[in-house]
Amino acid sequence: MNNSFRPAEAVPAGTRRSLRTHLRETALLALPVAIGQLGHVMLSVTDSIMVGRLGEVPLAAASLGHGIFILMLVFAVGICNAITPLTAIADGSGDHEQAGITFRQGLLANTVIGALLVISTWLVADLLGYMKQPPDVVDHAIPYLRIMGFSFVPMTIFFSFRAFIEGLSYTKPAMVTILLGNVVNIFGNWVFIHGNLGMPALGLTGAGISSLMVEVFSAAALMLYVLRARAFRRYHPLLQFRSINRPVISRLLRIGLPSGLQYVFEAGAFSFSAIMIGWLGATALAAHQIALNLASVSFMVTLGISHAATIRVGNAFGRGNADDVRTAGFSAVMMGIGTMACAALGFVLFRHVLPALYIDDPTVRGLASTLLVFAALFQISDGAQVVGHGILRGMTDVTIPMLIALGAYWALGVPAGYLLAFEAGWGATGVWMGFVIGLTVAAISFVTRFHILSRRFALAVHSSPS
Repeated sequence: MNNSFRPAEAVPAGTRRSLRTHLRETALLALPVAIGQLGHVMLSVTDSIMVGRLGEVPLAAASLGHGIFILMLVFAVGICNAITPLTAIADGSGDHEQAGITFRQGLLANTVIGALLVISTWLVADLLGYMKQPPDVVDHAIPYLRIMGFSFVPMTIFFSFRAFIEGLSYTKPAMVTILLGNVVNIFGNWVFIHGNLGMPALGLTGAGISSLMVEVFSAAALMLYVLRARAFRRYHPLLQFRSINRPVISRLLRIGLPSGLQYVFEAGAFSFSAIMIGWLGATALAAHQIALNLASVSFMVTLGISHAATIRVGNAFGRGNADDVRTAGFSAVMMGIGTMACAALGFVLFRHVLPALYIDDPTVRGLASTLLVFAALFQISDGAQVVGHGILRGMTDVTIPMLIALGAYWALGVPAGYLLAFEAGWGATGVWMGFVIGLTVAAISFVTRFHILSRRFALAVHSSPS
């Protein structure tokens, strides 16, 4: 992080804006991002619904394979997202050349990381058999995970382009691309899962092939848009790539690696929880997949708010406007909490209706409805922690938040979930109570740290000579 807290430029007097203005500007940025994030979740929801019609074993295998895949994906996303705050800071300070350099070097580094993740996925797939999961579930999950692994190269390309243009406050193009990707996914699932247009019925493996098609399409579409749009020509997104810029890549990795690891610690807690629930059998794992899938929908909305908050805090940080840094950050936290409170109410009211969209098995549906009550319990904490992470990232503060995530999820949440599930006999609900504990600690810690750092930045700005 920039521990000096020196503003990029003098802040003119009278630049403080109202809370309402900040809420409106964050909402305008967040809405397309949130819709795009929901589009990503809908890819998984569509897969789960269509695979769920095949029975509980394929659905449980999707949960197992997807849980491992997500663990690796969020690491890649965390690294790619380092482009966003650095682009926003450069844009806020008026340095268009630096914004372009940041993107080009980030794209290079992220594509290499994507290729390494392809190899890693194949190696990890061989370990599924050692996780004490039902053998028939493992047999379905291995080929699914391996096919999904090939998605990492187009994914890192897509996320790099998305992070760049979102850092410049262009949030709609990625949203449109993702929504179109959902159309591709539905068509691909219809062809490959159930066997249409002369293709054999491939079941869960077909869902993996369809997902790979979506990522290739998304990367190609967004790349074509950015290279053709006039708004981005001043940044020379690809045309002036000459060599490896080690200082820029180093800075990207200093932000991206801790951010990626923080995502891994959080997603890893959820993935390991899926493994623990798998010890309880296919029924519990299928119910977990349904409830987590639904909770992911509300999470992705606030993740959109988090991305918008990163952009707005980063831009204000680049301008040296301490008042905007604080107000943009805390208004985003308020928005995230309000959104998740609505989601919590929806989970409680419709807990018996929503699982029926996935599967007909009454036992699975009954357990999933119970887990949705626990999902409602952690909604506000989840909203506060994900937005808290975003506003800290906007100030390029990533290392301490990574350590906070490690402690909250792995020193508290996961052990608590294990003890409640297996020692106290709560079963799957005990694991979900562990989520409540870990997310609450993370939320309080992130927001408190932003308060401390933003006040320190404000003191540095106000004490500097004008």
